[in-house]
Amino acid sequence: MEPDSLPTEVILTHSRQSLGSLKLDWTPQPGNYLDFEGKTYAVLERRHRYQFKAGRYRLQKIALYVQSATRPSEKSFVGGRWVIGDAGCRYNACSEIIRCAVNPGGPCETCRYYESAQC
Repeated sequence: MEPDSLPTEVILTHSRQSLGSLKLDWTPQPGNYLDFEGKTYAVLERRHRYQFKAGRYRLQKIALYVQSATRPSEKSFVGGRWVIGDAGCRYNACSEIIRCAVNPGGPCETCRYYESAQC
């Protein structure tokens, strides 16, 4: 194993089916996107699995719970994180996972419900 890479299991959220494992040199947060075996997934949850060895716990591997997704083309940087869509709209959910309630599929650019506001 490379020094800064952790074994990571990718699990499909709704069926709890393991899609496989890989080694990552970064730690995906919920809301990040992950390309795995030619498909794109949104990370919904991250769980750490530890092993007790030599009197202490060590991070053994990470489990990522994902769902199939398409990377959004519209993103805004708000409060140190990326959110989907135009964060300047009143209806934007200010979320890495969902754009808004009135037009979740987007795009924001041509949305008839757009109202100026800020997250």
